[in-house]
Amino acid sequence: MAKRILIVTGDGGESYETWYAIHRMLEEGHEAVLAAPSKRRLHLVIHDFEPGWDTYIERQPGYGATADLALADARPDDFDAVLLIGGRAPEYLRHRDDLIALVRTMATTGKWVFAICHGIQVLVTADLVAQRTVTCYEHVKSEVTRAGGEWSPRQAVRDGRIITAQTWESHPEFYRAVMAALRES
Repeated sequence: MAKRILIVTGDGGESYETWYAIHRMLEEGHEAVLAAPSKRRLHLVIHDFEPGWDTYIERQPGYGATADLALADARPDDFDAVLLIGGRAPEYLRHRDDLIALVRTMATTGKWVFAICHGIQVLVTADLVAQRTVTCYEHVKSEVTRAGGEWSPRQAVRDGRIITAQTWESHPEFYRAVMAALRES
């Protein structure tokens, strides 16, 4: 049965993670709705890994995408799941009360919550990682542990109705878990 998936990002969101999410949802017959602070063309970036660097390198610009929906207009009842994209966008998206309320509501009403890479920052702010096992980009794992969660080194982790992944390199494991979850409900 087709699901309606809210994919959340904004300027500075990871381009490959965004487009991979959209394409995988469409490929499975689901409706992918891209939401951002405003309904417009987004400036996405590419995060890559280079030998000799202690963290990722950012390449600009990434493939752009146009938001279908402004976050202020997103309603939890209209979606079966929310997917929080990584990149730099979660740094500022986590300060949006409307997004935090939406994610909390979706979690407390038993809907699926998915996060990849820095998307975990939104889950931390929404108080959804305490006493859970999750994963994320290794350099934000301290946010998870300080919020009372347990960080896993696995590429993708499911804990209840929350599924998390480390980076775009985790796509195979992450989307196997995500698609299996969507088939359950």
